[in-house]
Order: sequence, then structure tokens, then C-alpha cells
Amino acid sequence: MPARLPFSIAVGVWVRVALQSFGGPAGQIAVMHRILVEEKRWVTEQRFLHALNYCMLLPGPEAQQLATYLGWVLHGTRGALVAGSLFVLPGFLAILALSVLYVAFADVTLVQALFYGLKPAVVAVVLAAVLRIGRRALRTRLQAAIAAAAFLGIFFFALPFPAIVLAAGVVGLLASPWLPQPHFPGGEAIPAPEAEPVTLREIPRPRAATAIATAGAGLALWLAPLGALALALGRDHVFVLEGVFFSKAAVVTFGGAYAVLAYVAQQAVEVYGWLQPGEMLDGLGMAETTPGPLIQVVQFVGFLGAYRHPGALDPMWAGLLG
Repeated sequence: MPARLPFSIAVGVWVRVALQSFGGPAGQIAVMHRILVEEKRWVTEQRFLHALNYCMLLPGPEAQQLATYLGWVLHGTRGALVAGSLFVLPGFLAILALSVLYVAFADVTLVQALFYGLKPAVVAVVLAAVLRIGRRALRTRLQAAIAAAAFLGIFFFALPFPAIVLAAGVVGLLASPWLPQPHFPGGEAIPAPEAEPVTLREIPRPRAATAIATAGAGLALWLAPLGALALALGRDHVFVLEGVFFSKAAVVTFGGAYAVLAYVAQQAVEVYGWLQPGEMLDGLGMAETTPGPLIQVVQFVGFLGAYRHPGALDPMWAGLLG
């Protein structure tokens, strides 16, 4: 009888994934695929691609959502919380430290020089990841044609990403009667090459009551602190303004960070005055060269916004809270 996968071993692997998650979503997804599918064989190729396609349709960073889902597949709710949290923790700490250095020292030549050296390596990682994932995901001529059409629509015609996703989904639905139907078993035994075979947990069919309760808890954790801040500090306080603004940005980030970064930069510079022109590029340099999702650049924006509008607080403490 194969043994269950120990939670402590999975935690160590998620730490490893988090520390290697450079290069934006393509590189991060490739890291998870290499470690979880190819090396550990804890997740099947079909389940991985199925989950990736689903996460691409959701707002927010798809790589973190994929990590959260795969953590749930392996160990349920605790696995999802650990995998999702660890995925952003290294980048959170790195960007926080770089933000402090950014405001503490007027001359950031050393940091810029570090970014200058790292960026070519990051580009190489991204290109390799795109080629690797593309070879595995595009298995039919129809899939290759959809990918080519999507690229043309984005690059040459600047079509909105949600419209491209919707069109691709419609094509898939129309073609589904002539396509082979994939099978996603729930509790299959997946042998790990370096250990005894392990058995994934049986994945239960979700219940409506459980889904509603989970969504309600998530909304409470999201909105209750924001409401408390508004009552305590007023609607015009920088913490409340940042909370409302980034909440709105969070629900429109379809297609990854690039789809919303122009909006975030425009609002942060021209409307709220949190950043000076050009500083968004510095934040992007931080996010591109640290592990975790690119959208964590909003941490830099939030830091500078609160640092420059601290109210009664010390600017550094305000920036940290922001």
C-alpha cells in the first residue's frame, strides 16, 4: 500500500518553488511544472494543464493561483494556504527591503546596477519557459492556430485580453464534439522517482454550502479590515484610499499583471500623486528581479504612497503599513 505524501515534505518543496519563482508567470509556471510534474511526479500533466487553463480565466496572478490549487490537491485547505502564502513571501520580503532602501538612499546606483545584471538572465528564463510550456500545451493544430491568432490579436490589434480568452473558449466549445475528452482522476497513485510511491488525497466533489461559506470568509477577511480603517481613519486617509484602489485593481487583473499595470501607474502618478513619473519603472525592476508574481509591484506603490502621505505617523512606519 503506497504511503500518503507527508505534509512536511510538501512544505519543503513549496519553499523551494517560492525561492526559484523568478521571471514572471511563464518562468514561475515552468518551475512548478518541472518540480511537481517532472521531478516529483506528484501531479499529472493533464491535471496541471487543466488547472493552468482554469487559473488563466481568473483575475489575479495565475501562477500564485496555480500554486494554491496544487497545494489544495495535495493537502487540502492547509496545503492551499501554505503553497499560496509561501509563493509570495520571498518576493514580499525582498520588495519591502528594496522599497526601504529606495527611500532611505537618494543614490540607488547599486540597486540599478544589480537590476541591470539580472534582467538579461530573467529574459532568458522567460523565453525558455515559454518554449517549454508551449511545446507541452499546444498538442494539436487547432491549439496552435488559436495561440497564433491570440498573439496576432494582442500584438498587432491590441485586442482586450478578456475578449481573446472568451473567443478562444467559444472556439473550444464549438470544437469539443470532435476533440478527445481528457480524464482527470482524483486519487491516482503517482510514483516519485526518488522515493516510495505516494497516494494523493481523494478530492471530494465540492458542495454549494462549502463554497458559499469559503467565499463569505474570504470576503470578510478582505473587506472587514478596510471597513474598520474607514471608520477609524476616515475615507480620505491614504490607507483607505490604497485599500479601495488596490481592491478595484485586483478584480480587473484578467490576463496577468501586464493587463492592469498601465492603469495602476496612471492612477498612482496622475490621480493620487503617490509616485513620480518614471518611478513605476523602478518598481517594475524590483518585481521583475525578485521571486513571486509581477503584480507585487503594487507593494512598492503602496509603500511610496503611504511614505509620502504619512499623516500623523512616521513616514517609514507609514510606508511599511502601506
